[in-house]
Amino acid sequence: MKAGVFITGTDTDVGKTWATLAWIRRLRADGYTVAGMKPVAAGCERRDGRFYNRDALLIQAACSSPADYAAINPYAFEAAMSPHLACGDTLVDPERIAALAAALHATADWLVVEGAGGWYSPLDAALDNAGLARRLGLPVVVVVGMRLGCINHARLTVAAVERTGLRCAGWLAVRLSEAMPGFEGNLAYLQTHLSAPLLGVLPYRLEPDFTELGQHLCPPNWQMFDLRQNF
Repeated sequence: MKAGVFITGTDTDVGKTWATLAWIRRLRADGYTVAGMKPVAAGCERRDGRFYNRDALLIQAACSSPADYAAINPYAFEAAMSPHLACGDTLVDPERIAALAAALHATADWLVVEGAGGWYSPLDAALDNAGLARRLGLPVVVVVGMRLGCINHARLTVAAVERTGLRCAGWLAVRLSEAMPGFEGNLAYLQTHLSAPLLGVLPYRLEPDFTELGQHLCPPNWQMFDLRQNF
């Protein structure tokens, strides 16, 4: 099986990295080998002359086989701001990312790619997440941070993914607080008004156990992410 997913979000800080790590842990628990990427990251720390991103390091550690950090996070910027500002004069090359993605995918059944920010968040002066996802050609999963305004953001994001010409394979709800007013009602509304299926609800946790969070995923069929099939 050669399968993959591009994980995007309705905004920044909605739980994309937690969802990515939960997805990887669930896949591995289900017997698949997994490679992961966070191609572009800002807010990185310098160590031994290189920049490293905490979320990308977690992805590196969670995957099935050792991989060089530069392959997992080829564009690492120091400033904690939107990548298109943090990158300075650097241009993010989607062809370079696609080549690294293909090499990583050759080592595993699955490739899991986490985007940076929301669907239309820019990665440099010319490229955004939508453009990168289009180049990679993976099915897309939208992470919805459950908070006030999430209905509008979720509907707009799923519609935007579909307009890009990619398949929105589903969405994940992430509880961002323990006591969101109207949580169940908002969840139910999204289930009936989004064209993509709900693939799981990640509960609120102060400290994440990504193996435990992975058990809250309920994808209807892993085969729906098989890149050799037409849907």
